[in-house]
Amino acid sequence: MFFGGGSPFEQFAGMPGGEGGGGGGRRGPPADVDTTELYQILGIEKDASENEIKKAYRKLALKNHPDKGGDPEVFKEITMAYEVLSDPEKRKLYDKYGKEGVESEGGAGGQTPEDIFSMFFGGGGRRGGPRKGEDDRHKLKVNLEDLYNGKTCRLAVTRNKVCTVCEGIGGKPGAEKACEKCQGRGVQVQFRQIGPGMVQQLQSACSSCRGEGKVINERDKCKTCSAKKVVTERKVLEVHITKGMRNGQKITFHGEADEAPGVVPGDIIFIVEEKEHSVFRRKGADLVIEKNLTLVESLCGFDFSITHMDKRTLRVRSNPGQVTKHDDVFMLDGEGMPTIGNPFVKGRLFVIFKVTFPSTLGPEAVESLQKVLPPAPATDFDGDEEESMLERVDLSTFGQTHSHEMNDGSDDDRAGPGGPGGERVQCQNM
Repeated sequence: MFFGGGSPFEQFAGMPGGEGGGGGGRRGPPADVDTTELYQILGIEKDASENEIKKAYRKLALKNHPDKGGDPEVFKEITMAYEVLSDPEKRKLYDKYGKEGVESEGGAGGQTPEDIFSMFFGGGGRRGGPRKGEDDRHKLKVNLEDLYNGKTCRLAVTRNKVCTVCEGIGGKPGAEKACEKCQGRGVQVQFRQIGPGMVQQLQSACSSCRGEGKVINERDKCKTCSAKKVVTERKVLEVHITKGMRNGQKITFHGEADEAPGVVPGDIIFIVEEKEHSVFRRKGADLVIEKNLTLVESLCGFDFSITHMDKRTLRVRSNPGQVTKHDDVFMLDGEGMPTIGNPFVKGRLFVIFKVTFPSTLGPEAVESLQKVLPPAPATDFDGDEEESMLERVDLSTFGQTHSHEMNDGSDDDRAGPGGPGGERVQCQNM
């Protein structure tokens, strides 16, 4: 490519008018000279108009720009083709002599593809490239099953797209003029007296040009976009939820946000928001569930199944003679969440056991248990103890005794013999 530095066509010896071309004036074009390649790069016909060339370059340059993940070499080819075909003199030389003819006249004058792209989109020179538009962010609520199994969903978005009829200029070429009301500044300034010798300056967007600084006569406005330069487009995106994705991860569609003239479109970004699951809880690549056991299962062994999120059924059994206590934790390796990029490698599945005890036991059950369970530790009383009756309470009331005692005395009068808070523990002297 000929963007400064050495010529990309040095392999062509004997260029017209060059050192290898022999003495005098320009010779006629070789019979086999290629004068179609640049047109093919832009996807246009050889008789394409100036507007068609610009339209083709705009579309391809935005699509293949390196900042949007495009191939830098393809971007260079597109920009080179536009640079030649958008210049009437260079285009004439190319149509007659091909690339050799253009290079023999001095090439592109040292401009880079970014320089040309920046000037085309209103950047006025490189200066870091054209301005990028705002990103469009959306929260995407996803079930834990979909994060485990992966899923593809279709989501419709509405965005602004540069009007293809007027090429984003709002009307006929040259119809846009500086707004007379604001002298092209885009703002109106008003002064208001708020007191003796005190004046307040108010600045607001110009009502005539809507803050743009330029206007187009009604008869010259684009009929498609009404001089707004953009039109509304509804687009359906295929969102791929990869196995193992985590809460807060981003799914990005580069360059799919709102378009505007002279601006590189921003990105549409979906942010994964993991929904709470009724059975499984997740932390990183690990999963955890709670399993309630009866007292019989706790003492004599358990045998139950877990339906996993991919519909597999896991059978889980205790070892012979195993006693499972309340809040015991066991683990199944390789049954957690898949790993992103390697879904066959999975985390762990933890099982927290909760033992449910019976609320009461009949005399026969007590007698049967006493026969099979170890005996209770012996107690030795000397007869001077005070008998105390326990009351079942909520631990959240712990530490609140003084707050009850400091209440107004009338509360005690109304509370009955036990005082506020209900019946108190009674102690009996033995």
